Amino acid sequence: MTEGRLIYILEKRIIDIKKRIEEACQRVGRDPSEVTLIAVSKTKPLQMIENAFELGLRDFGENKVQDLSKKYDELKDKYGQTMKWHMIGHLQRNKVRQVIDKAVLIHSVDSLRLGEMIEKEAAKKNLICDILIEVNVADEDTKFGVKENELLELFNELIKFPHIRVRGLMTIAPYVTDSEKNRKHFSKLRQLFIDIKYKNIDNEFRDTYFNRDFFNILSMGMTGDYEVAVEEGSTMVRIGTGIFGARNY
Repeated sequence: MTEGRLIYILEKRIIDIKKRIEEACQRVGRDPSEVTLIAVSKTKPLQMIENAFELGLRDFGENKVQDLSKKYDELKDKYGQTMKWHMIGHLQRNKVRQVIDKAVLIHSVDSLRLGEMIEKEAAKKNLICDILIEVNVADEDTKFGVKENELLELFNELIKFPHIRVRGLMTIAPYVTDSEKNRKHFSKLRQLFIDIKYKNIDNEFRDTYFNRDFFNILSMGMTGDYEVAVEEGSTMVRIGTGIFGARNY
């Protein structure tokens, strides 16, 4: 397949996804500008990422630290800070320092020990690291993420770190063929988000550690269920196959 044909297909997919996001927003009375499309570029070559950038995408997600770091380094001189990298996969504590100053957002914080390491490495570089708490709302044994009943305790500890800014919540819903089956999980995460932002923080504690204006991100929804996720309040959808096609492992 020629390069021109590949770009045409890529552009068509991006246009279709943006249209579907817009239509999902319209169905529930949301502004489409509230939703950020993250192109999940794992296993994809640099040329395809550059093509997606030239077609208007700015946010890219990687599951592995080494891939994010490598692509960041190879593309930073050409695109600078306009190309934004998201760490969306499980993050090991011993790899935090490799990604701390490259990812604009770490989506997958699910333990206090990981938070402590992020704080340590962010302090070394004198920066504020934006993170999301990953929640295993479906309580799947095969998934990472904090359990629902442990979320508030972890949140209350993470917001005390001066070099961490908790921006919201993330979940990876179960793989399903009928996206409606995941609506309950997205609805649950949205409710947890609302409870934390407005209900579960007493005024004195919130004023000391937590600026709720920055707590404004719900990262949920992937290729198979992003429209339902948007209807349920998602502000970031993570789409790989829907943009780039099947992955090459």
